Parts: sequence; C-alpha cells; structure tokens
Amino acid sequence: MNKYKKLAQNTVIFAIGSFGSKILLLLLTRLYSANINPGDTATKSLLEQTANFIIPIVTFSIAEAVIRYGLDKEYDKREVFTSACIVELVGMAILLLCSPLLGLLPYTDGYLLYLIAFIVASSFRQLSSQFVRARDMTRLFALDGILATCTLFFFNVLFISKLQLGVHGFMMASIFADTLSGIFLWVTARIWKFLDIRRCFNPDIIKTMMRFAIPMIPTAVLWIITGFSDRLFVQYMEGFAVSPDVGKEAQGIYEYASKVPNLISMVSTIFFQAWNMSAITENNSKDKSTFYYRIFSAYQAFMFLGASAMILFVKPLSDIIIDTRTFAEYERCYLYTPVLIIAVVMMSFDQFLSSVYVATKKTSHSMWTALIAAGTNIILNIILIYLWGIHGAVIATFASYFVCYLVRIVDTRKLIYFKVSHGRFFLNLAVLFAMSILAIKEPAWMLPAQIVLFGFMIVFNLSAVKMVLGIAGKVVRKITHR
Repeated sequence: MNKYKKLAQNTVIFAIGSFGSKILLLLLTRLYSANINPGDTATKSLLEQTANFIIPIVTFSIAEAVIRYGLDKEYDKREVFTSACIVELVGMAILLLCSPLLGLLPYTDGYLLYLIAFIVASSFRQLSSQFVRARDMTRLFALDGILATCTLFFFNVLFISKLQLGVHGFMMASIFADTLSGIFLWVTARIWKFLDIRRCFNPDIIKTMMRFAIPMIPTAVLWIITGFSDRLFVQYMEGFAVSPDVGKEAQGIYEYASKVPNLISMVSTIFFQAWNMSAITENNSKDKSTFYYRIFSAYQAFMFLGASAMILFVKPLSDIIIDTRTFAEYERCYLYTPVLIIAVVMMSFDQFLSSVYVATKKTSHSMWTALIAAGTNIILNIILIYLWGIHGAVIATFASYFVCYLVRIVDTRKLIYFKVSHGRFFLNLAVLFAMSILAIKEPAWMLPAQIVLFGFMIVFNLSAVKMVLGIAGKVVRKITHR
C-alpha cells in the first residue's frame, strides 16, 4: 500500500476508534468538576501525575521498545514480547519494594495502595496495547480504546457521581478500566501465545531493547516533570509568591484550564500513533526526506488552524466542558486556556520530531532535548509563578516546549533531513498569540478582530489542509466500502 495511504488509513482507524471515547472523556470532565472541589481536584491531579512519573521508571519504558522492535521484521515477536514481560515483572517487584517511599509524599496519605494498583494496572494495559500495535492490529487497538473509555466512564459515574467517593472513586475507576482493557487484549489478540519464558528468553534481545528503552526513561520522566512541576509550584508556592493566584484552589483551576487544550492533544495523539508506525517502517526508504517534509508541513498547518479555531471559541468550549454550577471558582479557567492551547501545539510538534529519534534508534537525543525543556520549565516556573501565578505557569509551559522545538528542529534534521518553512511557522505562531491576547484581555472589539485573524489562518493554511482531507476522504471511502 502507498505509504501516504497507509498513514492516512491508520490515522482514520485510530480516529474512528477514538472519537466516541473522546466525547465520553469530555463528559467525565463535567462529572469531575461537578462532584470534586478544587482542593480535591489538585490531589487527584498530583496522584495521576505521580503515577505517570513512576510508570516509565518501574517499567524501564520497555513498551516503547516493544513498538519499535515489534514492527521490525528482523526481530521475532515472541522474543520481543517475552523479553518485555520479564523486564516489566522485575520493575513491578522494584515498585513493591520501594512503595514505602511513596508514602512520604504528603498527598498520598490514604491513597498509597490505590496509587500502586493504578501504576500496575496502567503498566499492564500499556504493554498489552503497544504489542497489539506492534502486530499491526490497528482495528483491535482502536476498539480497545473505545471499550476502555466506556468502562472508565461507567466506573466513574458509579464511584464518583452515585457513591460520591471523590478521589478514591477516580482511582478505583482507572484501576478497573485499565485492568479490564489489558485482559480484553490478552484474550482477543491471544497475546498469551507470545509469552514463552522457557523457549523465547533471549538475553541478547533484552540487552538490545534495554539499550533502546533506557534513554526513554529520563525522557518520559523529564516530560512529566515539565507538565508536573508547574502544578506543584502553583499549589505549594502559597505564602511565598508575590502573586495571590497560587495555592491548592489555584492548582485546581489550572488543572481544568488545561482541559480545552487537551482536545488538541487528543487529535495529535491519534495522529502520532499512526505516524510513529510509519516512521519506523519507512526508516529505510529512499524518499523518506520528502515523506517527512510533506507530512510535517500538512500536520503543522492542520494543528495551527485547529488551535486558532479553539482560541476563537475558547469561552463557549470551556462552558461546555467544565461544569461551573457547583464550584464558581472554575468560571475563570478560560482566561488561562489560550496560551496553553499554543503550548500543546508546540508539544505536538516536539512529539512528531521525537519519531526521528525512535526510527533511527537515537533515543539518547530524545533524552537530552527533553532535559533542556524540563530545565527551562523549572527555572521559568520559579520566576514567573512567583510573579504572575497561574499565568506564569502557562507562559513557562509554552516556553519549555518552544525551546525544545527549536533544539529538535535543528538536531533531527541532522539525522533525517527534510525541508521546513520557518517563515510560515513563526507567522502562524504570531497570529495565535495575537488571538490569545485578545481572548485574555477581552476588549470590546475582540470578536471581529479574532474573526479576521481566524479568516487569515484559514486562507494561509488551506492548501495543506485540503491535501490532508483529500487523502483521508479517499481512505474513509475505501474502508466504508469494504
């Protein structure tokens, strides 16, 4: 199959599989904001971020190696999966031995067992789903995404809305949903047939996969620090900062301010799941430079245009996603959202460029570029949150992803050269910031000015978007007529 059509087909399959689940996730945001106060929302966020921080450490990021080597025809899938399972079992043992240290964190009081179970269940599902992708079972992967979100939604309604278990209910719902998802994949994809420790244990494969995966551990941790540190600073800088916009309640507001930008993240994740597979399988093709150029140009245009539309409608989108009837504090979330939308766009570009490191097996480059982003984020958080509270955290988040982009766009093109239109990039970025300033300041002439700017974005990026929609349309017709 043509490489462009293959990428489009996988993207469409992931999108179809994700669409319903993403709608349910939006409904969950309303459920959380209606039933969990800003203080408990901060605790929920910190527990979730802590789990995401620990998972790549205790699993040695082996799931990343599963997709890389599982798609590579030179490696035996049984040996790849068996090796990954051995590594992950060792990691879970380390987690249990070190679990008392987690109890020292102030926000884990009463939640320690839930946190450990959350990490185990999430790691189990992650390994299972990545191996399904490595076997090119994209339809099953998409179906599992729908079913997992449905079960997550059901358990959240039961535990949070009906039983009023708050943060405990959120943790229980996540644990049950991830566990059921992993079991579903093991049964339907017959994953258990690929696990054979006696005959498929290969120390050389383990060493190869670990050499690839180990640099991904600090990479994943550093990215989580980038998204985690601003929340910690916002919550715990109370009493020190000049800005009054800090503390536990401010952290809860900041958490929900990120929900609208998560729509951009959802779209980029769907695409990245398909793109990462294409980047690996096409790594040895002769025209990969042209392939990267065309896809990245279209992807940038699509993301910039989507971001401008979201900034234009940021307040009504916030009203739809966030329930402000119970806790009026959430009403001002939309003021912090526009710049976060731009930050997520930058993060998506960073993610795209990371596929170069995965395809070329240069994962150490991913690590040190992420280190630059995390260092930038922490330094700016200390300065800007002290001065401007939540707005400082928002600016620091954008700046860290932007710096990472500047470094990666230079570094990745040394590994796989492809053309980039820097002029188009910076002009798009400037227009997004102009729209963001208008959305935050809300002058009387805001709406007509934003409409004009949005119209410019449509015209400026239309050709690339037309190409994307044209290929996607052909693939959809092909899939639906089967």
